[in-house]
Amino acid sequence: MLKLTKFGAAAALALTLVSCGKKEEVASSGGPIVIRRVTQEQYQTIIADIFGADIKIGGRFEPDLRKAGLLAVGAGEVSVTPSGFEQYDSMARGTAAQVVDEKHRGMLLGCKPASAKAPDEACAKQFFSTVGRLLYRRPLTDDELKTTLAFADAGTSKLGDFYKGVAMGLTSMLESPQFLFRREVAEADPDHPGQQRLTAYSKAARISFFLWNTTPDDELLTAAEKGELNTDKGLAKQVDRLMASPRLVAGTRAFFNDMMDFDAFADLSKDTTIYPKFTNAVLVDAQEQTLRTITDHLLVQKGDYRDLFTSRKTFMTPLLGTIYRVPVETKEGWEAYQFAAGDPRAGLLTQISFLSLHSTPGRSSPTIRGKALRTVLLCQKVPDPPGNVNFNLVQDTKNPNFKTARQRLDAHRTAPTCAGCHKLIDPIGLGLEQFDSLGEYRPAENGAMIDASGELDGVKFTDAAGLGKVLHDNPNTTSCLVSRLYTYAAGRQAEKGEAEWMKFLNSDFASNGYRLPDLMRTIVTSDAFYRISSSETASLSSNKESAQ
Repeated sequence: MLKLTKFGAAAALALTLVSCGKKEEVASSGGPIVIRRVTQEQYQTIIADIFGADIKIGGRFEPDLRKAGLLAVGAGEVSVTPSGFEQYDSMARGTAAQVVDEKHRGMLLGCKPASAKAPDEACAKQFFSTVGRLLYRRPLTDDELKTTLAFADAGTSKLGDFYKGVAMGLTSMLESPQFLFRREVAEADPDHPGQQRLTAYSKAARISFFLWNTTPDDELLTAAEKGELNTDKGLAKQVDRLMASPRLVAGTRAFFNDMMDFDAFADLSKDTTIYPKFTNAVLVDAQEQTLRTITDHLLVQKGDYRDLFTSRKTFMTPLLGTIYRVPVETKEGWEAYQFAAGDPRAGLLTQISFLSLHSTPGRSSPTIRGKALRTVLLCQKVPDPPGNVNFNLVQDTKNPNFKTARQRLDAHRTAPTCAGCHKLIDPIGLGLEQFDSLGEYRPAENGAMIDASGELDGVKFTDAAGLGKVLHDNPNTTSCLVSRLYTYAAGRQAEKGEAEWMKFLNSDFASNGYRLPDLMRTIVTSDAFYRISSSETASLSSNKESAQ
């Protein structure tokens, strides 16, 4: 049988999550069917899960698209260009060649051909049926299996090598839309006449990509095949299993990596003459610090989501310690760290990841940071500036008349076209102005003390720690998380007919102490999550999964 190198592996981290009964359903119209291209991270994870982490993927992925604040939504808006298909073809060929090489074939194929130089349909069929079920997230149809076997047989006959023929068949699967796109399918809901729901295999894919950010494993697909995912008990059993797995950490990291716009780090740069400590290694550690802080607080400690903006607990490496200017005992790797009471740093907003990502290469930017806080963490829209705005005054950090960013922005806002937007973002962005573009603390700029006071939605604060506390108490902070999480899981924004459902999720989140695992479980065990709007009914006849 095919050996799965991660699925079923011993847990490196035990996450004990208490199972709870299904909550009372709230009226929801459901939403449209979603087709999403697998992301670069998902592609790489799937290949590692099925064939092993040592399989090298050579090629360039096309850029993802961010929509509604998430790449997970943009994945439903992108296709594959001709040049992109060439890259997928290159990756597929390289992957398939490694799967059948002498190092891997004995472990991954699960059978041995009668002759290494001739076709062996029984062995090839066993391999393609097993691996295809994982790649396509459902059993192969008879036609799909026949087509793949034909590729393999033709390759074997032409090249005189069974394994090279299998590689050709596997290549065709790895570059197939059935693998590259997560295509959802709907069916009539027998429990609710006149309504539609996702099929069991589509449910399995939603669950797995939401909680683990990868393809469903064998046990989840088996539960789908047996119809268990269409029962409350069977669904809860699988959700509990996935949420008790250490792989929930990877799934949670994937969500926050998307929500926090961390893909932008790939293009982040700084003026190294001004910030000599800036290196790619710093950026890697900065992202990891935030993701470790988040997952430890939310999953291991089962903490209140809001406390991420006030907590002084985090993790530190020696490299980060040089920027935070704190002692780090470990010589390499990570160690838990807590900033002292009264320290200017508290919460995610004062970590290097947020501060450096939302700044210009040569200076800090209250405007960029304030906009990021509004759009990323509060889910609010901020208009783009007019094309004819003159930013010279704001950018001139050497102006002797305006030594601090606050002074330069006050002068800049005298223009009527600028005042409206800056009123929304500057008063909060200035709260982080005691940290430079890299994220190092500095109490003064050009010899003038920095005033980090401000206000958020009418609530005043005096510094960055105070800003974190105001954000902690702002109801938009938690409603934004709920909205982003549901949008991420469903691959689309909530429909108008789901308004009551979203209200329920917000209320449920609050009643459970703003704990993320409880919110995730509520979403993934609810019928509303899998309901398809009636407008999708017409597409059912052309979207059947014949294997189901």
